[in-house]
Amino acid sequence: MLNYYYSDSIEQFLVKSTEEIIGSITLSNQFDSNRNQNQSWEQQIPLLKKSLVGFVGTMFLEFSIPRMGKRVDCLVIIENVVFVIEFKIGEKEYLSANMDQVWDYALDLKNFHQPSHLALLVPILLASEAKDTFIQFIETSHNDGLLRPIKSNKHELREIINRSLTFSLDRNYVNEAEYATGSYSPTPTIIEAAVSLYQHHTVENIVRNDADAINLSRTTSSISHIIDDAKTKSKKVICFVTGVPGAGKTLVGLEVATTHLDKAKGNSSVFLSGNGPLVAVLQEALTRDKVLREKELGNKITKGLAREGVKAFIQIIHHYRDAYLVDPTAPYDHVAIFDEAQRAWNKEQTVNFMKTKKSQPDFKYSEPEYLISCLDRHKDWAVVVCLVGGGQEINTGEAGISEWLNAIYDSFPDWEVCISPNLIDSEYNAVDTIKKLETKCITNFDKDLHLEVSMRSFRAEKVSLFVKQLLDIDIEAAQKTLLLISNNYPIILTRDLKKAKAWLKEKARGTERYGIVVSSQAQRLKPLAIDVRSPIDPIHWFLDGKEDVRSSYYLEDVATEFQVQGLELDWACVTWDGDLRYSEEEWKSYSFVGSKWQNIHKEERKKYLLNAYRVLLTRARQGMVIVVPDGNTEDHTRKAEYYDGTFEYLKELGIQIL
Repeated sequence: MLNYYYSDSIEQFLVKSTEEIIGSITLSNQFDSNRNQNQSWEQQIPLLKKSLVGFVGTMFLEFSIPRMGKRVDCLVIIENVVFVIEFKIGEKEYLSANMDQVWDYALDLKNFHQPSHLALLVPILLASEAKDTFIQFIETSHNDGLLRPIKSNKHELREIINRSLTFSLDRNYVNEAEYATGSYSPTPTIIEAAVSLYQHHTVENIVRNDADAINLSRTTSSISHIIDDAKTKSKKVICFVTGVPGAGKTLVGLEVATTHLDKAKGNSSVFLSGNGPLVAVLQEALTRDKVLREKELGNKITKGLAREGVKAFIQIIHHYRDAYLVDPTAPYDHVAIFDEAQRAWNKEQTVNFMKTKKSQPDFKYSEPEYLISCLDRHKDWAVVVCLVGGGQEINTGEAGISEWLNAIYDSFPDWEVCISPNLIDSEYNAVDTIKKLETKCITNFDKDLHLEVSMRSFRAEKVSLFVKQLLDIDIEAAQKTLLLISNNYPIILTRDLKKAKAWLKEKARGTERYGIVVSSQAQRLKPLAIDVRSPIDPIHWFLDGKEDVRSSYYLEDVATEFQVQGLELDWACVTWDGDLRYSEEEWKSYSFVGSKWQNIHKEERKKYLLNAYRVLLTRARQGMVIVVPDGNTEDHTRKAEYYDGTFEYLKELGIQIL
């Protein structure tokens, strides 16, 4: 259900005075209303009245878009058309950012608001003082009843409404009475979710809650119960949350962390991740949002001060580790949430790092063992929450989840263990360790600790399954799954990067983010102007706008699995190099050394490369294009045979050719 500050029939709106309407808006918005807003309404309302004379329908002012934390200035329903109108009073130009703004509002309704799914949505940017323009009604290849934004000045709105009604004769009428009360089931990006949770919203308010995805709230409830039980009974518990890629594991962790943000000292929680790009992007997004919100309230806050508060909530796991090397006391937090726990370092990697980088020659723990030991310093209670992704270890020394289980078995047998039953799946490689653990520790299995539905792709829940089947070379199963998802989630194959870029730009609407992702081992894409050895700044790549050459939108800088793991795009271009090559028996893995490709023989490194492509192929929320370049007979590092087999395999799966 969506809310609004004012709603009425068009007929009643026309006979009420401007003062009466503003009074109704102000009563609904008594905490945020200000003089500038009132002045805007004083001009918007007469303009709307002039434009709506003679029409029959319903209108809303300040109609909410919860996922975005925004409100549409005006939403008008006439017959089978929903007009989404954003006013820019006094503006003489149609700025691209304002065009994207109104398009984003309409996109949110089209994607997530059930009554809007079958309606014709017409986004209108009304720059009151702009010159007359040629009015165009342009559909997109999505063919979903959402037009490109239409430009209007203060004189053209009535004509646009008239012509829109003629344009949409074949659509069913919108039920005006049920529009605002209709189901709204958003699926935010992890950045949007973090910002919203930090503003003290809850998971239930910002994500869809349909039957398929209901266990997101069940998982957070289960963890909350574990925390409350540990505190009440003064015990220490570690729990493992599993989930398919994009299922919302990070979202669950952020929810638990924000729930305890304002608790009294000694009862707080901290969200920890070894994923540097993820933490950097989330910290920057939260900081920017905090500064912007304070500015809107008339308050001044420096970016540095805003960032300090954010850092108390979300931290790099290594900074947390290093702090308690120096400080022997128990941590401030009783609850620590470790995101992507499978990526924690094994003992060899940790000992070597601590010896060479931290001057700790006597250090003797794996990273999981040491991190648990920090929480074990509490005399009363503590909870460790491990968020676990299967098949996502992409760095040398990443131990997988068994390292955590072994740490409990060897050093902390008095800790209780709560485990998702799915942790026994082969991709986690933990079956034997769990059996061993059960002989020594209290071990409880809780089905609510598994997230089985991908929240990343609101268009197709089976994308991660398709990617798994693709990488498992399970051709028949992959073909069947692709048929199930292709209508809602386009996957396109091409050999032409230029065509792929054009496809991305055509598919993306509003501020939907798109970009090119490649394997970190893809070192022979340089002829395509792709150089993985030129590192990107993930903050600029993921957060900056279309005008910034450093952003993903520019399609110049590319991100690797290390920069995109845990984050997401709306539309992705996965460019495939000769590092991973299809053969009928198995994938062949290569690294580029010096001037030639060399076989990768170590099973561990083969797994990392396969997982790298798993990450890349599951980044897009709405669709992706896969580029497998043509070979070059004049370049011994880019022979056709390095690429053709992979292209033909993907084609055999049924992926559409661009």
